[in-house]
Amino acid sequence: MDYILRMLMGPWTTYIVYNLRAYGPQRFGELKRRVAGISAKMLTERLRTLEGAGLIKRDYEATIPPKVTYSLTPRGHELDEVLEKLGEVAVRWQTEDRAGNKKSELKAA
Repeated sequence: MDYILRMLMGPWTTYIVYNLRAYGPQRFGELKRRVAGISAKMLTERLRTLEGAGLIKRDYEATIPPKVTYSLTPRGHELDEVLEKLGEVAVRWQTEDRAGNKKSELKAA
């Protein structure tokens, strides 16, 4: 458990995997736009880490300009159910927190 949590808890890592799962194979620029706020340097670092862990695949086509596409490997897709469940919990917690904030605002008024 410690091994996989250390890998996934790196900055931006889970969000990158989530985006590749949700939107399929993507080029670097497209992935950078979807992971708002990440720098090109950090995205490159995270992609290399995920590739080294066998979670994503980097497909390179020697065209002009070169075309590089990132996608999840079968190992990366093993996280599909986990990410789905985390997404469900996140939506529920966000809804609960918003409802709790509204109640606090009403009491304060």
